[in-house]
Amino acid sequence: MFLTALLRRNRIPGRQWIGKHRRPRFVSLRAKQNMIRRLEIEAENHYWLSMPYLTAEQEYGHAAVRRAEAFEAIKAAATSKFPPHRFVADQLSHLNVTKKWS
Repeated sequence: MFLTALLRRNRIPGRQWIGKHRRPRFVSLRAKQNMIRRLEIEAENHYWLSMPYLTAEQEYGHAAVRRAEAFEAIKAAATSKFPPHRFVADQLSHLNVTKKWS
């Protein structure tokens, strides 16, 4: 009994990696270096994004023509899949051959 208590004394209860009494995960030197590198990249991205290439006035509506052309192309592609319109007058025009008007 004392041997069992001695061997199981420092045991993590339940699942080791989840829960309230989980096994602590230590931060390695490599993880610290990776985090520092990612934060430096993020800081550089923030720096470059804080200085826009175009002003707000230049940027406003700069792609309106291109977007309109793209929308027209999409609309034309969608309508090209449909058959042409059919009218009743065209479908029944053969019935008017013998029609006599006064």
